[in-house]
Amino acid sequence: MALMPLFLICLGAIGVVALFAFALMGPSPQRAAARRLGNVRTRHAASTGAKMEAQMRRISAARATRMDLAAARFLPNPALLKKRLAMTGRNITVGQYGMATVGILLVATILFWTRGAPLLLALFLGLFMGAGLPHFVVGRMIKRRVNKFTIKFPDAIELLVRGLRSGLPITETMGVVGAEIDGPVGEEFRAIADKMKIGRTLDVALQETADRLGTPEFQFFVITIAIQRETGGNLAETLANLADVLRKRAQMKLKIRAMSSESKASAYIVGSLPFIVFLLIYVINPEYMLNFFIDERLMVAGIGGLVWMGIGAFIMAKMVSFEI
Repeated sequence: MALMPLFLICLGAIGVVALFAFALMGPSPQRAAARRLGNVRTRHAASTGAKMEAQMRRISAARATRMDLAAARFLPNPALLKKRLAMTGRNITVGQYGMATVGILLVATILFWTRGAPLLLALFLGLFMGAGLPHFVVGRMIKRRVNKFTIKFPDAIELLVRGLRSGLPITETMGVVGAEIDGPVGEEFRAIADKMKIGRTLDVALQETADRLGTPEFQFFVITIAIQRETGGNLAETLANLADVLRKRAQMKLKIRAMSSESKASAYIVGSLPFIVFLLIYVINPEYMLNFFIDERLMVAGIGGLVWMGIGAFIMAKMVSFEI
């Protein structure tokens, strides 16, 4: 019975973290774009694509180490995790991610336990940090790479337009863009050109890149090329219009970010103050703050405060989140 209040406060903290995560996800047009793209993709190379996909899976399985296989057995949804790690643009394996998670979990648990926290609370905090910190770092890496890609992507489309107007085919122009543009844009276009050299069709190579990147800008690009291949028309003019739309879309995002920056800063400051004060008092007088994990009345008050803070953060995040 003594562990029940501690279990309730841990459960309340998990609920608050879930609310924060759900609030910060924001609206995403990716599913609708992928569904529209699936309706206009060509089907003539389905059997060849399936055979090549099976061969690539066999090669990937052969390259997987024992550490990767062990991590994939215990980590939830290893396929999605592998996709997220590939989106970072770095050679981070599932095994390395699993080792980082276990290492942070053990170090944090031992650290909190030696500082006087109850074992169950120390284990919960260690589990939270072990699962959350690598996920947060990978998410930041993905966001940074996607932002770099989005900034230079209109320049790559304009270079593609100039190549098409000069008479080059689109498959050869993809390689030129990959050689001329640096950063994530050049890496992705070089990967597309390499896939086409080994027998992948343009549609399949573009769709695989779109699935890995997960950005609506590249989905627009893939949809534009797929529609043009089915209906015909001036591809150079269509891509030039797309580059202009993407630039205006980026400008609108920056304008919305500037208008909502004050509200976000206020929310971050107000939301972080209770936790900062709690940690400062805990460092000065840990016995006094440990009453929050002993006295049932303080536990109930803490759970209530966390729940209301989570609801407030959820509402504020939705108020400043806009879909463009």
